[in-house]
Amino acid sequence: MAENSPARLWSMRLVYLALALLIAFVHLLPMQTLPGRLAGPDLLTTLTFAWALRRPAYVPALLIALVMLLADFLFQRPPGLWALLVLLATEWLKNRARTVRENTFVAEWLTAAGALLCITLIYRLTLGILIVAPGMFSLALMQYGMTVLAYPLVAAASYVVFGVRRTTPGEFDHTGRTL
Repeated sequence: MAENSPARLWSMRLVYLALALLIAFVHLLPMQTLPGRLAGPDLLTTLTFAWALRRPAYVPALLIALVMLLADFLFQRPPGLWALLVLLATEWLKNRARTVRENTFVAEWLTAAGALLCITLIYRLTLGILIVAPGMFSLALMQYGMTVLAYPLVAAASYVVFGVRRTTPGEFDHTGRTL
């Protein structure tokens, strides 16, 4: 029951915010002066998806919207587009969390990969319609693949380090509602 207390809920929301800011900070560090040959994973989206599928209460919609909008500004993406798509995908994943928790980890992984594929395609299509240069398709495909491959690592780290595990059937929050 202590895991579902309001103090734990708010502390985990702060942990999510701190992790998001840390990911953004590390992403912005000038590690190399030349452009890389590989597109790295989108760890912020992966973290958000993993936490939304495992503990939806830890990542409320307003917090996701603020974090992703800040990331849009910091990473110089069109403001609000990726934030909106991640928010919509995360809310869809939260609605699917109850059915996904009854399946294996592979089902969870494929659900997150499918949601990521949808928002990636919508993002590129929207940028194409608005005549904004979306970048090379091969880099977007590579980033998608790297993000999907990073999902198990992020989910495992979330579980081992922060204790973000899937809810179990019959688990209740502090008010007595089922999770």
